[in-house]
Amino acid sequence: MGTSETYGTVTRQRYPHLFSIMAQSISQIDPSPGDLEGSPDKLPDSTSPSLHLSHPTNDETLQIWNITSNDWRDALTVPQYLEEYAYLLTAPLARNNGITQWVLVDENQPIDRRKVLASCETFFKRALTTDPDGVCRQVIAHGVASVYCEPGLRKRGYASRLLNELAKTLPSWQTDDGIRCVASVLYSDIDPRFYQRLGWNPFPSYHLEFDSDEVAHDATPLSAPHLAALCEADEAILRSSMSKSSDGKPQFAIVPDHDHIVWHHSKEEFGAQKLFGKTPLVKGAIAGPSGNRVWAIWAHRFYRHPDSNSSVNTLYILRFVTEGETPAVEHVRAVLQAARAEAAQWRLGTVKLWSPSKELERLIESGGITFQRRTRIQESIPCLQWYGEGNVLPGTLNWVLNEKYAWC
Repeated sequence: MGTSETYGTVTRQRYPHLFSIMAQSISQIDPSPGDLEGSPDKLPDSTSPSLHLSHPTNDETLQIWNITSNDWRDALTVPQYLEEYAYLLTAPLARNNGITQWVLVDENQPIDRRKVLASCETFFKRALTTDPDGVCRQVIAHGVASVYCEPGLRKRGYASRLLNELAKTLPSWQTDDGIRCVASVLYSDIDPRFYQRLGWNPFPSYHLEFDSDEVAHDATPLSAPHLAALCEADEAILRSSMSKSSDGKPQFAIVPDHDHIVWHHSKEEFGAQKLFGKTPLVKGAIAGPSGNRVWAIWAHRFYRHPDSNSSVNTLYILRFVTEGETPAVEHVRAVLQAARAEAAQWRLGTVKLWSPSKELERLIESGGITFQRRTRIQESIPCLQWYGEGNVLPGTLNWVLNEKYAWC
């Protein structure tokens, strides 16, 4: 994995602006700069025409990371979290403007003393849609993440204003190549009615939860070099299945490409290296003959250090794929048992599989593996705002593969 000086091929020399801000002492940076600090009566109204979207400076970026660290750093220390964030900006999904950072600020304030009223980031995502006739098209979607308003500025409408401005901007953002942007998605960790009022409609959110266990299995482990080819095969399966759908509803899917997988693995590897001095080498499992394979790609998430509380730590199945028309129960079982064994080896309390199809859930039940089916209420609720044709709501659009790989 490397040290803070270098992570594989990612070096300070390649991304000097990211690591230069890391060299600053956090204690020397005012986490809430701006002339408005400490003066609630001077804070602008959220409807003020002087408020607008901007992109943070390097100092503002570090300030945002520092402020959000207590909520989002998981098992890492604050300095480790700041380092992780800078590192994730170098992952393939974020490179070359794949990620855009946004802040809501008052244009009347000078850039070096302005107050960040709310912040978020968006990820550029390849996506697919089909119309009722089954015509499959490549489109763009944006993933909205890390929406944050510091506690002293909440209940003033700043987050809502940020998102309203973002909703006006995203339909034409990064569409220079002529491919349409049809949607933005986010994963709500609060009451989803907040986002629904702003146009992001919640979709069904459920998962299957399995206990970790050191069980035997006959699946073949997957390592990083296997994944790119499997992602290509997965995309081909997805395009074919979307083109064959016959229920008459339009469909939408974020492409489960290799960049998404590597982003999750970059996060898991950074955390594991800091916590344990080693990284997970097994990235998934596969079973079955060519043409009728079953595979899963997963990621380890360390919310707490295992020495203090390992029950909340989770092995997330990023993507579960069945190839062919008749997947075998024994192959589904073998892959899931491999996931449970991997979770136990890394002292993760549970394995979670998001939004399996009814057919896959039936196969899992037939395999005799005990699980709990849980509906998420205020955690990672998938929400979608539609920019394409028509007024699309849950029930009128099939969000295909609403699985963990797309979360960010």
